[in-house]
Amino acid sequence: MTILAANSFCSLAPGGYLTPMRFIGNIIEKMQRHPKRVVFPEGEEPRILQAARQFYALRMGAPIVLGDPVKIKAVAESLKISTEGIRIINPATSEDLENFAQRLYRVRREKGLRQTEAREAMLQPNYFGTMMLAMHQADGVVSGASHITSSLLRPLFQIVKAAPDIGAVSSCMVTEVEDTRIGENGVLFMADCGVIPEPTVDQLADIAVSTARLARHMLGVRAHVAMLSFSTKGSSAAHPSIGKMQAATAQARRKAAMLNVEADFDGELQVDAALVPEVANRKLHDSQVAGRANVLIFPDLNSGNIASKFVGLVGRANSYGQILLGLNRPAADCSRGATAHDILGVAAIVGVQATDYQKLYPGADAHLPGD
Repeated sequence: MTILAANSFCSLAPGGYLTPMRFIGNIIEKMQRHPKRVVFPEGEEPRILQAARQFYALRMGAPIVLGDPVKIKAVAESLKISTEGIRIINPATSEDLENFAQRLYRVRREKGLRQTEAREAMLQPNYFGTMMLAMHQADGVVSGASHITSSLLRPLFQIVKAAPDIGAVSSCMVTEVEDTRIGENGVLFMADCGVIPEPTVDQLADIAVSTARLARHMLGVRAHVAMLSFSTKGSSAAHPSIGKMQAATAQARRKAAMLNVEADFDGELQVDAALVPEVANRKLHDSQVAGRANVLIFPDLNSGNIASKFVGLVGRANSYGQILLGLNRPAADCSRGATAHDILGVAAIVGVQATDYQKLYPGADAHLPGD
């Protein structure tokens, strides 16, 4: 078996050439020091099996895939990849099925869930994988390669639920561009790009603080958070969305101070003022964020989702997400357009989160579901 070095990890960029993934290589090295168990509910998906194989080959921990073992092994054989080191679980024949179903019933019976419905739900890989996560049989879950976002979010919200100090569960994309002058050595954290369509002021503040905390944890430097708009400090005519971002900025500062999150927040800012020092110097002064932002917070899901996909498609960027924020346990919902390399990167980020999740969300995961 060939073992690949994390610092040689590369991706095929648009145009057909290989680009080194500096950030994700460092994240993989961290996982090699603290291996984790990551469950992939979509075990019959070829990209998932390729990512799981790389996960094991890079000594990142124990990959777990869910599904019919016969079908999974047939897919692996067609790809000419070994399933050595990959744990395969069929929810329908698992010895944990009845226990998991009973726990889901106890959690959801007040909402009208019947025992037969709980068992049927647990036959679905995303429900089974989420319960494995909640029961500490896995350290993280990565899904979304072949299922829509709601099929993962629904069991996560029902079983894992939100962390105690964050009101909004959201998501972020971690994007690595070739130009190291952008963000933190070319790395940007962008949110919310996948969960909340029209966030309120409170939700925007939660999104900003959660993303800042993840960026600080992953990058090891202070987060510089730009609250984005079509205006920079009132440069455009008054509009409700401008006031919304201004209010969210002030609230994020207060919440970050209360939670001891190492971050600076500024807004409203246009994206060029947030990222380009020369533009920032022309438009405003005395900002700890303008021209040096490594976290971008979008005013709504339209702008966040469009921008994150646009950067990935035309900007020769490696993008990893959606990393889910504000949950009791680490999880991610990757894009249906994700490559095996993308999925591996997402799994690495989820695994590193799991290493110090109590630092990210103090008080998280205090009890098991159904106890």
